Amino acid sequence: MRVGLGVDAHRFGDGRPLMLGTVEIPHSAGLVGHSDGDVVAHAVCDAVLSAGGLPDIGALFPPGDPAWAGVSGAVLLGHVRDRVVAAGLRVLNAHAVVVCEAPRIGPHRQAMQDGMTAALGAPVTVHATTTETMGFTGRGEGIACQAVALVASTATEAV
Repeated sequence: MRVGLGVDAHRFGDGRPLMLGTVEIPHSAGLVGHSDGDVVAHAVCDAVLSAGGLPDIGALFPPGDPAWAGVSGAVLLGHVRDRVVAAGLRVLNAHAVVVCEAPRIGPHRQAMQDGMTAALGAPVTVHATTTETMGFTGRGEGIACQAVALVASTATEAV
């Protein structure tokens, strides 16, 4: 078994929907990014990739590549799942901690967990916290997320 850590952060920007954990969340602004800016899905992707010893999300889905422009976090999670499986591994679970003052994550938690679980093919849980108005997340300038994932080899041991 291997464990991996992923971290992502995006700033808010007008004129975009707010996507978190594959779910569109009502909010006054979305997150800026080459893809859909889904900071939660991106952190989970990097955690899974890290656990698998694979390149990070920026190397696999370069921000300047038009093929990934506007792509959803769910699609990225699916690609990551496929990469991990191709490497002879399977995702056992992942967990994300969203850091923001707003929006409130609680009302959307189950939908986020369900969406990422379906895309990744393994259980994903979500927690949230604030920074008590400190730093860029505390000032409402953006959202950050940390995630951890556990993967295991699909190879069977000889008896």
